[in-house]
Amino acid sequence: MEAVALFYQYGLDYGPCVLCIHIRIWIAALLLISIVSISLGKNSRINTTCHLLSTGVAIGLLERSWQTLGIEKGWIDGSCGFGSGLPEWFALDKWFPVVFEAWESCGYTPELLFGITMAEGLIVFSALLTLATLTLSILRFRNP
Repeated sequence: MEAVALFYQYGLDYGPCVLCIHIRIWIAALLLISIVSISLGKNSRINTTCHLLSTGVAIGLLERSWQTLGIEKGWIDGSCGFGSGLPEWFALDKWFPVVFEAWESCGYTPELLFGITMAEGLIVFSALLTLATLTLSILRFRNP
């Protein structure tokens, strides 16, 4: 997903908005949790923690995707500027501007395939991810 976003940004010249950057942060967090889980997942506590963190990240991704889709479709009245809203101690937009710098205001996402916009694709993906991670977390607690 990060690679697709960067292709749209640099290959097709669709700049990301602040909500898009937030979505990238949630996806990067999911990648980091996945790497930790794969590397250290044999430890039961780490595995359980990674399941719970993945569920939290999926919920965060779902919320940002909903905001993005809502603004695009006009369900949510609002827009966003160019400030990332990140605190100075977590200034990913300054540390890694190639990936995390907002270029445009919110309101429009590009079409992916068959008339489906990026916001529509994200809401479906994040809903399925939330369902999957929640299910796996529940199963993890039922069968430790």
